[in-house]
Amino acid sequence: MISYVFPGQGAQFPGMGKDLYEGSGQARSLMEKANDILGFRITDVMFGGSDEDLRATRVTQPAIFIHSTVLASCTPGLPAPDMVGGHSLGEFSALVACGAISFEEGLRLVAIRASEMQKCCEKVPGTMAAIIGLPDATVEEICAGIGCGTVIAANYNCDGQIVISGEKDAVLAACEALKAAGAKRALPLAVGGAFHSPLMEPARAALAEAIEAAEISAPRCPIYQNVTALPETEPARIKENLIRQLTSPVLWTRSVRNMLGAGATEFRELGPGNVLQGLIKRISAAEGKEVSIN
Repeated sequence: MISYVFPGQGAQFPGMGKDLYEGSGQARSLMEKANDILGFRITDVMFGGSDEDLRATRVTQPAIFIHSTVLASCTPGLPAPDMVGGHSLGEFSALVACGAISFEEGLRLVAIRASEMQKCCEKVPGTMAAIIGLPDATVEEICAGIGCGTVIAANYNCDGQIVISGEKDAVLAACEALKAAGAKRALPLAVGGAFHSPLMEPARAALAEAIEAAEISAPRCPIYQNVTALPETEPARIKENLIRQLTSPVLWTRSVRNMLGAGATEFRELGPGNVLQGLIKRISAAEGKEVSIN
């Protein structure tokens, strides 16, 4: 069984999608449609912008969504997926790939999501940090005991790799406590905010209205959503989970385990970069599963 997986913020790179645009009329048409929907030529930034240009949230999220969905739509000979999943932002790309939402609807939601998250980051300063080499429970316990502000485990990427998120002082204090507890690394990340934490509540509330109004259909195959890590097929549940996603942890490790348990034998990462391939290799190896990953 084949699973399509889609990356999230951080996978962008200068020149992303240019080969698709130049090599396929269908891809070019979708990208020009994206320019029209967004009201600016995001393709100019994708193809010719710098690393710094692409890090702006209003650009990063739509750019990754466009690259991912165009790649999934326009790559000749891709077999239909039996299940899909996406890491954070990638969940919106996954919804397009399984037919739950249109490219146009997905891009509009992603644009709103990016805009509201940017506002939230400017209003409530926060950050994130990667923690390597500690059990999940240890990270959770130490974060819960930090007294100088909000910090939580936000991205469960694979065994021994968690990203924490919250107020800057609390994240830095947690990093020191986690290193003292034996973490191999506790590395603050160059991100603009405390994604997947309670600090994103204003963005969640604003996005909720757009998601509730969006047309979401039953997908052609199950989507494993970040909030539950379970195969979802009901439009109402999909909407509910999308709304909860901004302030809830990304359960990626559990999602991949559940896909493996459902019979996934091949994973295809569709989008810029290959970060998810590395995570899936570690998770599948820990489960004793031999799978094809590309």
